[in-house]
Amino acid sequence: MSSSKLLFISLELGVNLKYLSELSTTPRPWLFLALSALSLEICALFFQYYMGLAPCIMCIYQRVAIWGIFIAGVIGYLGHKTIIGRVLAYISWAIGAIWGLIIAIEHVEIQTSNSLFYSCEYVPNFPSWLPLHEWLPSLFEATGDCGDINWQFFDFTMPQMMIVVYSIYTASFAFVLLTRLFYSRKL
Repeated sequence: MSSSKLLFISLELGVNLKYLSELSTTPRPWLFLALSALSLEICALFFQYYMGLAPCIMCIYQRVAIWGIFIAGVIGYLGHKTIIGRVLAYISWAIGAIWGLIIAIEHVEIQTSNSLFYSCEYVPNFPSWLPLHEWLPSLFEATGDCGDINWQFFDFTMPQMMIVVYSIYTASFAFVLLTRLFYSRKL
């Protein structure tokens, strides 16, 4: 490949990355983030109430993480023009994605381990000022066992699928933040 072609490709890629870095200042990507998280919540409720799969404590924590990503999308949608709005959205997105990934990995470890040391609680450990399981038990009450594998899709369990989901959210967050910092030099 000639050097002029490489220069053209790198300039083209740079322009596209600059365009991508500016997307966080528009409402549509934030709306997409919120709608993707909301669709996952609707799927979770479908599994719980239509298919009868009781969520365990780890499922509930992952559900809270998805709500954090949803809130990030809403904050970003409403506050995409201000740096404070974007920073709050980035923080919520990062916490939801990374914390959800950690919980999903731990959940897979519980399901695949034959150890007696792994057990899960039945009452969520929410802060006393935010008892979600008492305020909205239909969404945040744990009634299942973490070790049970009641659903599989192409031999992947629910927590394994959630590792994929949270990995995508985490990688997307990192990509958006890095392009924003490198190409726009601001958040």
